[in-house]
Amino acid sequence: MLRRHKSLPPLDDRDPMRVMFVITSMPVGGAEMLTAEIIRRLDRRRFSPELCCLKTPGPLGEILAGEVPVHSHLLAGKYDARVLPRLAWLLKRRRIDAVITVDPGDKMFWGRLAARLAGVPAICSALHSTGFPHRVEWLNRRLAPITDAYIAVAEPQARYLAEHEGCPAEKIRVVPNGVDLEKFHPRWPSRTLREELAIEEGTPVAGIVAALRPEKNHELFLCAADRIREELPDARFLIVGDGPQRESLEALTEKLSLGRCVRFLGTRSDVCDVISLFDVSVISSHKEASPVSILEAMAAEKPVVATRVGSIGTTLIDGKTGYLATPGDAGEIADRVTELLKDPDRAAAMGRAGREEVIANWSVERTVEGYQDLIIDIYTAKANHRRESEPSRSETPRQKAER
Repeated sequence: MLRRHKSLPPLDDRDPMRVMFVITSMPVGGAEMLTAEIIRRLDRRRFSPELCCLKTPGPLGEILAGEVPVHSHLLAGKYDARVLPRLAWLLKRRRIDAVITVDPGDKMFWGRLAARLAGVPAICSALHSTGFPHRVEWLNRRLAPITDAYIAVAEPQARYLAEHEGCPAEKIRVVPNGVDLEKFHPRWPSRTLREELAIEEGTPVAGIVAALRPEKNHELFLCAADRIREELPDARFLIVGDGPQRESLEALTEKLSLGRCVRFLGTRSDVCDVISLFDVSVISSHKEASPVSILEAMAAEKPVVATRVGSIGTTLIDGKTGYLATPGDAGEIADRVTELLKDPDRAAAMGRAGREEVIANWSVERTVEGYQDLIIDIYTAKANHRRESEPSRSETPRQKAER
């Protein structure tokens, strides 16, 4: 049932809609980078975006602060209930028309509840991940009645959200992830970057771009690297990203005697340039939705070897743009990566096919259009519902009473 609002002017009779994205913080990660691109690319004739980081802005939030209004430090700790009046007041003061929370957790709970208290017309939750540790908890499930839409990144994830995460199927809207094709494109690796990373031209390189978190399963990548090295002793392995598991992963690297072969690059602002060094891009996760890093690699004409989990199979075409491997099977991943490292012509053909797929189906412009259409659809439906529910001015008092 649509929630009624006292005054919702038609879109043609109003200023651009004010949209607030609510997130905990904005570190450099797939969901955060995509959120930043959506904020940047919303049509300013129709939308005026803002960002609210409940805790710190993070690196991406600080960059966005020079482009749009950014609000932060509303949540002091996990059980700080004072965030509710703070956030509700912010939404009301900024006259927000639509709230989009990004991923589960505190931002999803406090963001929607504050939006409801502030009378925000459109309340949505974007869910970029699947399963633990990104579960939709019991309290968040209880707020389904005040949520207008759940945004999934692929059809398989949409089904998972409905069947396992308590999201009403009729409220789930699929908006596929996208990538900036002007930023991620085929390019020659720079000599400066090669010298920085000590990688000579012709050296086989496999890389992974993912936060160092348990669900990304970098241990599997390292075990595969150990096997690949047996056939290709000169191969190098680049790990782009940072996170809580860095120390344990570095220890595993030493245990496997991979110190000479593996480089932990941490968070990089030049990911597109680093990917240019890859011959093969790898995703070793045991849980995923639709990772943006696959699209980035494909856009850069790199073949991808990825575990067959989540919605990856809707993005990567097995045997055409790369290979799907059994989750947890280091041997299969190693065999597929080795095959491509030994056959540059096949790897290049898969890379070209991958970019064609991204151009056709996975551009960031398509993602932005999906968000814009969703916000407009919700707002328009409620504005029309309000007008239909209003009694006609020509009705008599008795007719109004009977109505």
